[in-house]
Amino acid sequence: MSLSVLSRKEKERVIRRLLIQAPPGEFVNAFDDLCLLIRDEKLMHHQGECAGHQHCQKYSVPLCIDGNPVLLSHHNVVGDYRFFDYQSKLSFKFDLLQNQLRDIQSHGIIRNETEYLRNVVLCALKLYVNDHYPTGNCNVLRKSVKNKEFLIACIEDHSYETRDCWNGLWKSKWIFQINPFLTQVTGRIFVQAHFFRAVNLHIEISKDLKESLEVVNQAQLALNFARLVEEQENIFQAAVLEELQELSNEALRKILRRDLPVTRTLIDWQRILSDLNLVMYPKLGYVIYSRSVLCNWII
Repeated sequence: MSLSVLSRKEKERVIRRLLIQAPPGEFVNAFDDLCLLIRDEKLMHHQGECAGHQHCQKYSVPLCIDGNPVLLSHHNVVGDYRFFDYQSKLSFKFDLLQNQLRDIQSHGIIRNETEYLRNVVLCALKLYVNDHYPTGNCNVLRKSVKNKEFLIACIEDHSYETRDCWNGLWKSKWIFQINPFLTQVTGRIFVQAHFFRAVNLHIEISKDLKESLEVVNQAQLALNFARLVEEQENIFQAAVLEELQELSNEALRKILRRDLPVTRTLIDWQRILSDLNLVMYPKLGYVIYSRSVLCNWII
């Protein structure tokens, strides 16, 4: 069906759904492509603002305020498309299309024992993130539900390599209640990758966890929590790598006509071709390039 025969409400629904489906790091590209099709600047701007707000929450888009990282999520939304940062004590709107903050206002917080614990947990989590992530960000939020205090820890790291035709995101969220002796930590680890060189491949992997954590004092709770996150994320990463290893071996067996010995060493296809004085046709070159990639993958 042509977009010209859709009603305005139908167009809004279609535009919003397409923008929300944009993979991490590709929202602006999807918006620009849709602008070429829709040719309605006012409509696109409004839908882009709404969908961009949801995109930030869904993928924990990182910002930097006063030198401190801030991760956007639905846990620090304060209404009217605004977010709140506990470190700077500011509320603001974020324009994802322009990549800038707007309408910044001061926003007070209650300083109590929970706020002190939030800072202690944040310090312990930062040490873990700095040791395990190349460019990782983390944030710890607090929330009160029916007079019960919760801490929400968020971790995010990404690599957006659009020029090399791939983007990847790792994020995790951990929630626990402030209890005197024992608390249950609920976590979720999420990985998404998008490859779009010659093929359009989306990979999404997630895992939900529940673990108990002993509460001795605030410092010990923060250290034990950081160790728990490290342990669970290491287990998850090892499982993902193992699955990718099996996938690569499976792909090799199906793509190649006969089984080849896996020596776990990089094969220099270019040198072999030079020695045999073979002529490199485009399709042949692509096949050999693919094999090199697969060999690199399984090393």
